[in-house]
Amino acid sequence: MPARRSVARGLPHPAAGLSAGRRTWGLAVGVTAVPLLTVALVATGDTLALGSVLLLYLLSVVLVAAIGGLLPGVLAAAAAVLTANWFLIPPFHTLFIESRDAVVELVVFAVVSLVVSITVDLAARDRARAARGQVEIEILSQMAARPVSELDLPRLLEQVRSTFGMSSAALVRTGSSGEAGVVAGVGPAVEGEPSIRVPASAELELVAHGPLLFAEDRSVLERLAAAAARAWESQHLAAQAGQLAEADRVRSALLAAVGHDLRTPLAGLKAAVSSLRQDDVAWAPQEQAELLATIEDSADRLGDLIANILDMTRIQVGAVTARPSPVAVDEIASRALLDVATGSVVLDVPDSLPLVLADAGLLERVVANLLDNALRHSPPGRPVVLSAGLVGGQVELRVVDRGPGVPAELWSAMFAPFQRLGDRTSTAGAGLGLAIVQGFCSAMGIAVEPEETPGGGLTMRLTLPVVPPVTRA
Repeated sequence: MPARRSVARGLPHPAAGLSAGRRTWGLAVGVTAVPLLTVALVATGDTLALGSVLLLYLLSVVLVAAIGGLLPGVLAAAAAVLTANWFLIPPFHTLFIESRDAVVELVVFAVVSLVVSITVDLAARDRARAARGQVEIEILSQMAARPVSELDLPRLLEQVRSTFGMSSAALVRTGSSGEAGVVAGVGPAVEGEPSIRVPASAELELVAHGPLLFAEDRSVLERLAAAAARAWESQHLAAQAGQLAEADRVRSALLAAVGHDLRTPLAGLKAAVSSLRQDDVAWAPQEQAELLATIEDSADRLGDLIANILDMTRIQVGAVTARPSPVAVDEIASRALLDVATGSVVLDVPDSLPLVLADAGLLERVVANLLDNALRHSPPGRPVVLSAGLVGGQVELRVVDRGPGVPAELWSAMFAPFQRLGDRTSTAGAGLGLAIVQGFCSAMGIAVEPEETPGGGLTMRLTLPVVPPVTRA
């Protein structure tokens, strides 16, 4: 069990009185002053009366008590009584006293010395209480002066650790809400049961490893624990508010996308179907084919938009689960090109590449979205290039377009939902493609990075981990 410490670092205990250093100095002064004074008085012989001798001893005892407090003062007084009786009160070199006046004077000397020592020690304890009160006021006033939102939880825990001399301090859940664990902590991890447990809130408590504390220390510690709990709750509420604000922003943008981007394919479908159903119009075969192509194109766009919205919703709620397995890059590339117009993409993915570790379905969606984004921004007659190669023990897959490109300072903004940088066309989609790419890549642990295409344009690079070779025993 850790030892109980009466003087905590940074917060003096009210019962501490003088420090151990001052007591040591008081003992040293007593051990030195009383013998030296005795030698000097013996050398003077009988020139001084006993009252004067005892006054000189009293002066030395007061000096020792003022420096070291009660214990050194009492020891100095006892030494002064014995030495004065032995060397300076007849009969000499005995503890017998033949004069009643000398007995009275020695008793009075001893009582006065004891009273002075006790007075000095009580004054020191009062100063310790005052110092402690000042420290408590400073600590608590600093917490009270700050808004709850500005309370720094790690800093509060560090203050607890340094103030009470703990090796570590942490704010933990009690488990009453169904989960337990460390919310925040400072100091090295310590095995075993903590020496201190202080309730911080209904679900949190402050634990610390170090010396045991007295009741006065625990009262301050409870206030610090409550402040730490308020700081955590404030941070937790701020994080929840941020998540709710982000969810509200996404929901608003999603509604805007549904209200705007769904209207175009629906309007195309409605117009084409209504035209074909007109009995009073004889459509030529070519006109019928164009209307049917419009229906097919609008249905494809509508399906892609709904799929992207559903994927973005899965990413926002954290419902995307990747199941990595060995997959062939050339196979993924071929499947991603199934719905792409012939001649719009140049494929350069050799089938000799090693297998990569990824979720086949998610990776196909990633490549398809990158191709769709590149095709949307590529000028006519400039096909997109889909290439892959082995670089530094990893497979790098690149989607290269020759479009207007994106400035480097806007690369991070490209991956935000509902962003269509530099795109003012109404058929550009909801701006979810790259956001879905980043969400799926994060779920698979794959890096996706934009690059500037030499000569103009944008290149999106995927870094795919290679499946490690199987070692045979």
